[in-house]
Amino acid sequence: MGNYFTPEKETASREQITQWQTAGFLDAVKRVYENVPYYREKMEEKGVTPDDIKDLSDLSKLPFLTKDDLREAYPYGLMARPLSDCVRIHSTSGTTGRRVVAFYTENDIRMWDECCARALVAAGGTKDDVVQVSYGFGLFTGGAGLNGGSHMLGSLTLPMSSGNTDRQIQFMTDLGATILCCTPSYAAYLAESINERGVRDRIRLKAGIFGAEAWTEEMRHDIEKALGIKAYDIYGLTEISGPGVAFECEEQAGMHINEDYFIVEVIDPKTGEVLPEGEKGELVFTSFAKEAFPLIRYRTKDIGILNHEKCSCGRTFVRMTKPLGRSDDMLIVKGVNVFPSQIETVLLNHGYAANYQIVVDRVNNSDTIEVRVEMTPEMFSDEVGKVRVIDKRNLYKG
Repeated sequence: MGNYFTPEKETASREQITQWQTAGFLDAVKRVYENVPYYREKMEEKGVTPDDIKDLSDLSKLPFLTKDDLREAYPYGLMARPLSDCVRIHSTSGTTGRRVVAFYTENDIRMWDECCARALVAAGGTKDDVVQVSYGFGLFTGGAGLNGGSHMLGSLTLPMSSGNTDRQIQFMTDLGATILCCTPSYAAYLAESINERGVRDRIRLKAGIFGAEAWTEEMRHDIEKALGIKAYDIYGLTEISGPGVAFECEEQAGMHINEDYFIVEVIDPKTGEVLPEGEKGELVFTSFAKEAFPLIRYRTKDIGILNHEKCSCGRTFVRMTKPLGRSDDMLIVKGVNVFPSQIETVLLNHGYAANYQIVVDRVNNSDTIEVRVEMTPEMFSDEVGKVRVIDKRNLYKG
């Protein structure tokens, strides 16, 4: 049995979880129908009203929401509460044009902080720990989420943000950080830098909470060995709330989804049909507890599998695998969403042909991206230097 931040919720019976979800879901459907014209129109298109929704089995009657909907409704079109009730926004990187902006009330932030506090406790965190938050701060959700969770837990929090490795290591050693929160690739880089500087014996880390990009079990073991820690996965999306939608416990056998705040489905990405338990498909989330920005049946494009078996840690929340891929062509490079269409636009704007190959690799645990472009006859010149100048000019502008 493990430690829990909110034991009465994290170990609740399936009946209790279903009760919470049903009440929250029915309320959310009613709220968005009455307060969000965009939702109401989508529901009317499907011929559904809140009266048709009686319990969780009616979830599949409702329309899906996609990132395209969020862009179309930008900036205020999906808000379910007045602007005066909102206290913060976060946003995606806006890699395909319009950004996705998510709004938070004070209660939304409290809920998010609680989810991240649960993740910290599941990783062995207590109020006596020193939590070094090395995710980016600002519009990105990573820094704010773990910072809030650490505050709620009562741990000393080092809001480092990302980068400035010398300062990261200085504070880590001087203040005795015990839990590190950042992307796995940055954790690997920090481990390398710590060993290069010969200060490994001054590091007191015991755990790390790493997310925002894909990483393998091999990478987990490498980081654990290099830093002498246990490395935990965390999952979230800006649209749903940020990190803390799901988190790993000490068993490291899938991430527990905070089901008292989120409902998850797995669908066939082609047909949209809900798949039976244990099947691999696209994860769809309903953030029914969110006040300012509740999303009903949001298609994440992440591929995963759910496991409803009770975990030996004692938690009863359903577990999800690490994302096993994407149902679209999005790439995640160093925690940033990158779409091939975005790269194609840059190439075309700089006079290149649209025949290209994107090569994404991981070198020394750091993501790399290389774009190989087919040269056209017009681009060749007797002067080799001229081709080189074009290449550099476009590379740096892009």
